[in-house]
Amino acid sequence: MTQPSTDSNRFAFGDNWARFLTVLNDDRIQEAEKSLKTMLGVKDLQGKTFLDIGSGSGLFSLAARRLGAKVHSFDYDMQSVACTAELKRRYFPDDTQWQVESGSALDKDYMSSLGEFDIVYSWGVLHHTGAMYTGIELAQQRVAGGGKLFISIYNDQGVKSRIWWLVKYLYNKLPKPLNRIYAYLLGFLSKGFVLLKYTLKLQPMIAIEPWLNYKKKRGMSMMHDMIDWMGGFPYEFARFDVLVDYFQIRGFEIIRGNEASSLGCHELVFQSQMTNKSGT
Repeated sequence: MTQPSTDSNRFAFGDNWARFLTVLNDDRIQEAEKSLKTMLGVKDLQGKTFLDIGSGSGLFSLAARRLGAKVHSFDYDMQSVACTAELKRRYFPDDTQWQVESGSALDKDYMSSLGEFDIVYSWGVLHHTGAMYTGIELAQQRVAGGGKLFISIYNDQGVKSRIWWLVKYLYNKLPKPLNRIYAYLLGFLSKGFVLLKYTLKLQPMIAIEPWLNYKKKRGMSMMHDMIDWMGGFPYEFARFDVLVDYFQIRGFEIIRGNEASSLGCHELVFQSQMTNKSGT
């Protein structure tokens, strides 16, 4: 499978997701379901096929399956594959409508072998492959005519994004457990600056409220996401308008989007304007 990044420079995504599963509960799963329904503009996914590119913990594959979709999950990281398989074992044992396997988003032959899907989902994944636009191109080819593509890509903040690249690179060069200490130190320091900024404006709750309600953000965990933010490498980024233009040229229309205003991720849902995409 094609994957340009070396293991020595690559963040151990699966290891972080394995720790996340220890805090996963039904509330988080329901928040993940709510996120999918809101962004895709649906009440459920009955009768739909769902491809989860880079399934990670398996949370959103699980959410899609609970909403009624036939799900195909894959990840390059074997520990992430194990996490997804564990969620399938817990909630949908022996289910033929959910397939979990190892695969690379950059492997053209593998991607082509999957066929087309009503919904192709890849949140915060393709910018970590080491060849983001190759991954994006192969992902959009898997969307069936009239289907939807839901992706999330890091925002390009110019110099700030280059500094962030260095932060992530250094995390992956540090030995354990220094890398986790480094991540939490920088993470809480940055949040402290945000809190100070809004406290001086007499609006501290603007900084505090997102921490208190973090679980409602796609059902995720702030402590586990913080490790991902500081360590997620390889790391690429793009402007919102560049992504929109990229997909419009390829026959997609944006139907919902959340443009990041800082170092976070853009969320974009596109719909294929083609009625028949056979032969891709």
